[in-house]
Amino acid sequence: MEMNDLILVSTDDHVIEPPDMFVGRVPKRYADRAPRVVGNSKEGFNWNFDGTPAKQLALAATAGRGKGGQAQERHTEPVSFAELRPGTYDVHERIKDMDANGVLGSLNFPSFPRFSGAMFAAVAERDEDLALAVVRAYNDWHIEDWCGAYPGRMIPCVLGPIWNAELMAQEMRRTAKKGVHAVTFSMNPYALGLPSMHDDYWDPFWAACDENEIVVCLHIGSGSDMIQTSPDAPMLTRVTCSGINIYPTAADLIWSPMMHKFPNLMFSLAEGGIGWIPYFLERADNTYTHNLADLVDHPFYGEMPSDRFKRQIIACFINDAHGVENLHLMNVDNVTWECDYPHPDSSWPMTPEEAWVYLKKVEDDEVLNKITHLNAMRHFKFDPFRYLSKDKATVGALRSNVPDHDVSYVPGKQYDLGRIKQGELIERLKPAASHT
Repeated sequence: MEMNDLILVSTDDHVIEPPDMFVGRVPKRYADRAPRVVGNSKEGFNWNFDGTPAKQLALAATAGRGKGGQAQERHTEPVSFAELRPGTYDVHERIKDMDANGVLGSLNFPSFPRFSGAMFAAVAERDEDLALAVVRAYNDWHIEDWCGAYPGRMIPCVLGPIWNAELMAQEMRRTAKKGVHAVTFSMNPYALGLPSMHDDYWDPFWAACDENEIVVCLHIGSGSDMIQTSPDAPMLTRVTCSGINIYPTAADLIWSPMMHKFPNLMFSLAEGGIGWIPYFLERADNTYTHNLADLVDHPFYGEMPSDRFKRQIIACFINDAHGVENLHLMNVDNVTWECDYPHPDSSWPMTPEEAWVYLKKVEDDEVLNKITHLNAMRHFKFDPFRYLSKDKATVGALRSNVPDHDVSYVPGKQYDLGRIKQGELIERLKPAASHT
């Protein structure tokens, strides 16, 4: 296999929500309280939901800014849509950006609501009906407008009303009827002021996901702040530690009772990498052997934690040469590749070239196909070949679709490329005809 023959399906990308996404999607009585973009070109723009501001307009949406000497600019948060590639928020431009990068399929996590929807939970504390209406509107937009615009290119991944496990279960069943097989959840709900992974409070949610074959996706940063060793530690310290943030979540999962109650329930660890897994499995099994192996009445007796991990946890990686070299120590059927567009860790628009450095070392084409697309297709019930033949789905074929697509990044130029212009925001965000 050559690089241009690869078929790439990413299990971790991100959407920057367009400012008009809620227009016509929330009940009429909530039209003037739905999330909206506010601000001005001088001070910047941000999302605001019923008086609650988001942490930022667009989380780390810096695709195309380059590397090396441009590192500071590469990590500077955008404060307006003028500073964003249209492909971050415009699905038509996103497909072009995916084609230019040779990526066939993509699962997208939310941005302004935060990865687990914690922003909506804050509003639910004072008006649960409003927050629930917005969660449902968000999911319907994501399923119908974002994923539905180009069948076979996007994997739907919905939010849940994370503040209520019973409502979570209801929303899983509702969206499952729309073809959803992925939900984004917190890597540490306890850090958000919610019951922990070990509490049976979440059982209704786990049961609904189990029944409907919905993978629970846990993205780094979806529980608490990322590792920060000290206030004066440079940003590069935090970035270096980013993937290992998921290690404690993996430990929570293998020692949580839901693994026994719901043996078919699957979890996906997004943007955590895979190089740490062999040591983690060794350490977990040693923990069992030294502490539990002789306790026949212990709930975890009789099964090694590495077996639970290999059976029910999907691991995702961007660039992880060490992990790929040690695939034989993992369950290769539960390893998936990710692109992380439009975040700084992404190498868009040269992702295939960067990935091929280590993927070409995988000698077995069957294994290579599993980790680049087949595993993602199976776990998320995603069938792009229903819409596009395999020969049209490769890196080389997709890139040939957009030979003249502009992949440069020039702040300000993006303003003219996008369909949504800053000057139009106020008019576009005025309450429009809404659902009753």
